[in-house]
Amino acid sequence: MTKKRILIMVSGRGSNMESILNAVADGQIAGEVVGVISSNSEAPAIAKCDQRQIPCSVVDRKTFARKADFQQALLATVDGYRPDLICLAGFMHILGAEFISRYRNRIMNIHPSLLPSFTGLNAQEQALAYGVRYSGCTVHFVDEGMDTGPIILQAVVPVYQDDDAASLAARILVEEHRIYPEAVRLFCADRLTIVGRRVIIDQGGKVNG
Repeated sequence: MTKKRILIMVSGRGSNMESILNAVADGQIAGEVVGVISSNSEAPAIAKCDQRQIPCSVVDRKTFARKADFQQALLATVDGYRPDLICLAGFMHILGAEFISRYRNRIMNIHPSLLPSFTGLNAQEQALAYGVRYSGCTVHFVDEGMDTGPIILQAVVPVYQDDDAASLAARILVEEHRIYPEAVRLFCADRLTIVGRRVIIDQGGKVNG
């Protein structure tokens, strides 16, 4: 099986980027990370790429007066890497319709809630304000909506009465680092099929939807 070409897009510290890189390095994923794109020239993730000798391109949103120009530059940079899979890992920008159309069903994102609940920013604060007893994280394919694409994997964590946003986020992050590489592994093994809104997972002869 030919290794899939994986491109990771970041804006910040890149902890989920590292979880994917580690899984690739350990041979858990039948793919190679061909590069990283940062939308922030000061992102800590850039130094982590340098340490690992991973090519990293910077398309800094602050240098573009218009969102449309940023999106075009971003798309041109992505095209240059010829990715089979794009992983958004703390990428803090909404992708344009042209981008999503070109790479439909090949863009993944990780979100710190059990979608479809608590989309958008500050998901942990939303969960605490609502008073839920359980929260978690979701890996999903990206579509034109806000965290509305087909769900691939989810993980659940308890919400404690003395939690604040930081403590809940830390508990969720542990699960993010577990399920994001697993979703990438399944994609690279050609074990994900999208049927309508559902992602069907081939479990080695068994199908889990």
